[in-house]
Amino acid sequence: MSPIIYWCIPFPGVIQYICNSLLLFISCFSRYPEVDILPRRIAYKRIFLLAVLVLLTLALVKYTAYGRLSVSPVEAALRDALSPVQGLATQVGHRLKGLVSFPFDVVGMTRRNHELSENLKKAEGQLRQLEEYRLENQRLQKLLDFHSNTAQAMGFELTNAAVISRDPGNWFGMLRINKGSDQGIQKNMTVLSPEGLVGRISSVSADTAEVLLITDPRSGVGALIQENRTPGLVEGVSPATGQIRMVHIPTGALVKKNQVVITAGMGSLYLKGIPVGTVSTVGRESSGLFKSATLVPFVDFDRLEEVMVITSSGAPGSKVSLADIPPPWGQAEKSGGSPGTVRAGESASDGKAPVKETSAEKNGGGQPAT
Repeated sequence: MSPIIYWCIPFPGVIQYICNSLLLFISCFSRYPEVDILPRRIAYKRIFLLAVLVLLTLALVKYTAYGRLSVSPVEAALRDALSPVQGLATQVGHRLKGLVSFPFDVVGMTRRNHELSENLKKAEGQLRQLEEYRLENQRLQKLLDFHSNTAQAMGFELTNAAVISRDPGNWFGMLRINKGSDQGIQKNMTVLSPEGLVGRISSVSADTAEVLLITDPRSGVGALIQENRTPGLVEGVSPATGQIRMVHIPTGALVKKNQVVITAGMGSLYLKGIPVGTVSTVGRESSGLFKSATLVPFVDFDRLEEVMVITSSGAPGSKVSLADIPPPWGQAEKSGGSPGTVRAGESASDGKAPVKETSAEKNGGGQPAT
């Protein structure tokens, strides 16, 4: 449609005014000015004027129609004259639109921001939950692998248990598990994790049991150095620090850093061949008669969530070989022996007497009986 038509359509009164003015002008020059033009003449004139207006409109449409390569002088003049007004009207319209819609936009953005914040919190919560599931799956997978491989190779019958609480007054020395006598748990049973020795059952109820950790000073574990079978006694230093040490090591024994220490068995409360820790530092006891060594436990005691209780032990399974089990449970990388190379009834060292149960292990700590 022609731009002229756009300008005429909103003002139909203009066309009517032009027609009435033309009729009045013609009537003024008629032969009878004092008498109104006859209706018939008026009808003819109106038809004539209508035809003229139609022809003018068609001409304007032709000269102002879209798709032309050239612009008519009238259209160019109107466009040039009205372009500033159109630009100003457009800017004012945009500003008014922004001013009117600003409060609604603020309310909408506030609501949207609140929704996004809530969605973000939900997503973060789900992410933390998924991370917890992932970590739990890793722990349970380690327990399952331990049951399938190491436990069969060592001949252990195990019962899984979850840590449900710790003693507030002795945080690193005692913990409570969710299995008790109804599940076959008994006092003095060995407690371990896939990494190594945890402790032993100190008291039992129907559905719970307390575990005395090897980091507790009241604990005593008959042990030996895996590489050269040197015997000694492992005891807790302080529940707060979670440290352990090996005492009563013969003076002539060769003790070096990073050597693996395992349980000796031999009449002890603890089964034989369970990894305890590695040697960190070596020194001499105050009496000068024995050596002592500070150990780094294999188990991270302040992060224990699941443990295993050895309910019975027997002959090792034939499906899994100790050579296939990674250290420190299986064949050691840099030593000549492994926990599985020393079993019940065998000598704990070459030419040395086996380590016997001491009063420290019976009484839960202290010095060995003389």
